[in-house]
Amino acid sequence: MAVTEQNISFGPYTAIVTSRSGALRELRHEGRDLVISFGPEGDIPDYRGTICAPWPNRLADGVYSFQGAQYQAEINEPERGTALHGLVIGKTWEVLDHGPSSISLGTAVTSGPAYPGDLDVTVTYGLKEDGLHSTVRARNTGDQAAPYGVCPHPYLVAGPAPLDEWTLQMPAAAFLEVTQDRLLPVRTATVDGHEFDFRSERPLGSIEIDHAFTDIDMSSGSASVRVFDPSGSGVELEWDDQWPWLQIHTADKPAGPSRLGLAVEPMTCPPDAFNTGVDVVELAPGATHEATWIIRALSR
Repeated sequence: MAVTEQNISFGPYTAIVTSRSGALRELRHEGRDLVISFGPEGDIPDYRGTICAPWPNRLADGVYSFQGAQYQAEINEPERGTALHGLVIGKTWEVLDHGPSSISLGTAVTSGPAYPGDLDVTVTYGLKEDGLHSTVRARNTGDQAAPYGVCPHPYLVAGPAPLDEWTLQMPAAAFLEVTQDRLLPVRTATVDGHEFDFRSERPLGSIEIDHAFTDIDMSSGSASVRVFDPSGSGVELEWDDQWPWLQIHTADKPAGPSRLGLAVEPMTCPPDAFNTGVDVVELAPGATHEATWIIRALSR
């Protein structure tokens, strides 16, 4: 059987990275899970730990135009009629480099009916004393410009208590209102006086969130989300200024296990950005885009 995953470790941190969708399958600190893991075989549930490119989140009807031409992506979220999380989900990524504490994987996006460009996409995961440092890069290998967006898709785990008992701190002053049926963008609204205001740490309670946030405090050059369990254990995801948007999802399910973790997804652009044009990166031939994030254990 072909090897599809690799282990890395550094100090108290261990991780498993799989070639399936270039995903982070497991991350632990002193044996404690920091993300929701998944099995070594089969489909990856709920996009856990995957890299979503060349667009994050949803495209309405899978249709968009770029430089006068129209493209049609596969509808992989039929209940909402959208193309979800890009074109590299489900691919087997190639291991490019692997050491004791780091690993790099890569895949390609090719031009066709769903996308106008050719990209090389790579992700590097490296464990250090302060957590898992990750970088995703995209290089336009084609001869014409291409639209681009990306996000990682981890579900954070603060500790053993139910999610309702965790506290959340998130430095976002605005969120994207979406349609109830398809979760497509309507308008940006302030979190002032809204239940989505987590600029000061407070319990999640029974709130249900599946929204993009923006107007994020980047005064220090980066931003972070911090989640704590009542036991005092916690987890933080920090991201650099290449990600002006953040998707938060409380992992609510109509059936089966629900609210197992908190999806925290830095995004370079919001949902349906290839149609709205908001914060889409336009990669010229030969150009590269790079963005980083860190996941680390916390304790009180």
